[in-house]
Amino acid sequence: MAERVLTAGGRGGSSALRAWQRMPVVGRIAIIYLCARLATTGLLMLASSLSSSSSRFGIQPTLGEYVLGWDAQWYWWVAENGYPSTLPLTPSGEVTENAWAFMPVYAYLAKFVGLGDWGVGALLISLTAGFFACLALYRLLRRRIGVTAALWAVAFFANGPLAALFQVGYAESLFLMLLLIAIDLVSRHRYAWVYLLIPVMGFTRPGILAFALFLGLHGIARWVRRTSEPLPVRDMVHIVALGALATVVGFSWQVIAGVVTRDPGAYLKTELSWRRNWLEDPNPHFFPFEGFVRGAEFWAQQWGMPAWMGWILLLALVAGAAWMLLRARAVRRLGIDIRLWSASYLLYLLAVFFPQSSTFRLLVPLAPLAGALGVPKSRIYRWGVLLLCLFLQALWILAMYGSAQTYWQVP
Repeated sequence: MAERVLTAGGRGGSSALRAWQRMPVVGRIAIIYLCARLATTGLLMLASSLSSSSSRFGIQPTLGEYVLGWDAQWYWWVAENGYPSTLPLTPSGEVTENAWAFMPVYAYLAKFVGLGDWGVGALLISLTAGFFACLALYRLLRRRIGVTAALWAVAFFANGPLAALFQVGYAESLFLMLLLIAIDLVSRHRYAWVYLLIPVMGFTRPGILAFALFLGLHGIARWVRRTSEPLPVRDMVHIVALGALATVVGFSWQVIAGVVTRDPGAYLKTELSWRRNWLEDPNPHFFPFEGFVRGAEFWAQQWGMPAWMGWILLLALVAGAAWMLLRARAVRRLGIDIRLWSASYLLYLLAVFFPQSSTFRLLVPLAPLAGALGVPKSRIYRWGVLLLCLFLQALWILAMYGSAQTYWQVP
């Protein structure tokens, strides 16, 4: 019965089941999303009840305090104070953490939506964008894996390990909504609307350079298949122009930060400042892929292994990701564009980030891969995956918001 309630299949049954089957898909997704948000709220309340004086949130924090916790404070600061024209420095003269690491769209939009109450605006945006992201995910997956599997993928997504991001002051929900819409438009070759999405995405959170790479790979894939799938000149012009726009937007924030602060390296220095929380001797200059190499060494040593074991683990992760995208049958069913986006984003992460506890949050833009989890038709499997999502979500919330007192508990 529960299987039928989530899907449109099945015969007969109760009047509630028949009503569910007659309900538009948007209504079913709304119910799935509402139930997921109630589950997340319950887990946040549990984290609050278990929070101690050693937590950064103190004893029994309110849900509102969780909304404003961690990076949300930086977005709030941007909305209230803007960006510094002079970079803050440590006593030794190094650039320290500051607001230039956080993009402006979510910050200022939350203030506008909340009519001055930034926390209320942030919560409304995250909740609303999360719902529309679910709709966009369903639309993206439906014609690839079918209605039933797509609804299950939405359920996994809405209840995923990091689903609390739909209820706190982080820009992920808004970025995900825009991203999923953009990938769907590109995959349907409806390029014109993507021109409007790219600048908003680029100034919501980092990641637009990965989208530029995706557009390039998408164009190459269409060129290779041009004998079986026509490639009009108009489409090729759109793909090249959109890739160029995404590239310009991707580097524009560095230029803006440099102009305002009169320091061309302001943005990269700001991003690198966070690595000093993890490394005793971080490189003051940015080099692609260095972050993951140093991170692999760091975590191997944290786990009591020699540094070279970290390189082996990193190579194993890269090889596993490549196999999944190239060979895994369920992933291949998602189509070339979802796999190209996933490869582009993973390569982007490898090139620019340092792996730490926030890396799990940074993997959220890989949400389209949830479709692969919905493909197997076993009821036991699907409900097992859903329960596992909720269990992992509970662990993440309890660590990042309930305990929140050590170096690996940063969302």
